[in-house]
Amino acid sequence: MEAVSRVEGVVAALAQQAAPTQAAATDGSGFATSMARAVDDLRALQSQSETLGVAAVTGDLNDIHSAMIASTRAAVTLELVAAVRNKGVDAFNEIMRMQA
Repeated sequence: MEAVSRVEGVVAALAQQAAPTQAAATDGSGFATSMARAVDDLRALQSQSETLGVAAVTGDLNDIHSAMIASTRAAVTLELVAAVRNKGVDAFNEIMRMQA
């Protein structure tokens, strides 16, 4: 269930970044830190998924469900991180259009 806590950590980090705070930095470093943390968590989930997948293929894994769950968690987390990144790029582009 370590993977569940990682996914929840990614979601919590992104939600925390979305919530306004009084001490938020205006240079974007908070968003960059959150995205870096999310990508690191994603890498860990993908690594765990790959390890369990290899164990399933070689026959070292008794429960194929854990490999499938890990794979799905990694895929969903990748979609979440990509969606947040895309929204960030869209917001940046909108700000650039407003300045022109």
